[in-house]
Amino acid sequence: MNAVRTEADTTPASIRTLLSNVIDYAGLFPPSQLTMAEAVINYATYRNRNQAWMLGRFCVPAARLFEFIEIAEDPIRRDKDRIWHLAAIAGEDIYETINIVRDFNRRFAATAAIADVIEVRANTVSKIENTLSAMPSGITPYFEIPIGEELPELVSALALHGQRAKIRTGGTTPEAFPTSRQIIRFVRTCMAANVSFKATAGLHHPLRCYKPLTYEENAPRGTMHGFLNMLVMTGFARESYRISLLEQILEDEFEEAFEFGDGVTWRGEHFLGNAQLGWLRQKGMHSFGSCSFDEPVEDLRSLGLL
Repeated sequence: MNAVRTEADTTPASIRTLLSNVIDYAGLFPPSQLTMAEAVINYATYRNRNQAWMLGRFCVPAARLFEFIEIAEDPIRRDKDRIWHLAAIAGEDIYETINIVRDFNRRFAATAAIADVIEVRANTVSKIENTLSAMPSGITPYFEIPIGEELPELVSALALHGQRAKIRTGGTTPEAFPTSRQIIRFVRTCMAANVSFKATAGLHHPLRCYKPLTYEENAPRGTMHGFLNMLVMTGFARESYRISLLEQILEDEFEEAFEFGDGVTWRGEHFLGNAQLGWLRQKGMHSFGSCSFDEPVEDLRSLGLL
């Protein structure tokens, strides 16, 4: 009997390397802002699709973890892979967040779901250090840091403690999107310090595009950064390419510019092999949060990449 071939089997290795477990599902957050029941049902459905190899953690505010388990316990029980991995979004009081996560994991980590990532906003070195002093073992924090003048100091603190960063790459208004130069500065600063990171917000589409920023009628429109642009740019930033070229990659809107085979070639000239793609995912950009899983998948399929 012939084995059934899945989408992951037929997708080029370069695409699988670049996109495996890359989308952290954030359906609870704007612009989708689904109910807990809707988001949980969606995530359970995605875990059983052919594209499940691209799916990462379920993002949930720490304060809503016990609401989550009330809704999710039955879908998790029916899940053939069982344990769900969660990214808990910290509240203003980091100690309260940690206590909630610790209690949640104590009760459910072995049988249902584990919050093994906490995402924390940190504007100061002291916030980073205070958070780390209270962080339980077995939990990985990502620190969402501002990208202004304090960026080098904060990245240095993360490097000193072997920690990870987070960048906000968009929102529901045009003003929420950082410029290309700001993103590149963040990525280059992190790569120079060996600080890996995740991104969140605004990366619904593979390539840079001009689209509505929410799902509402007459929603404001704006230029959105693409997650393929972001990933590939990070790979070239790790290879110390010049800023002007990184900017061109991040702002490229043409699908034919990116060719995938035994790696990715940009504009027929600049190449990252599969090993380099693996390193950029391990040591560079880990994942991105998106309130939609369907949009990235459908866009990738329309580009012929799935």
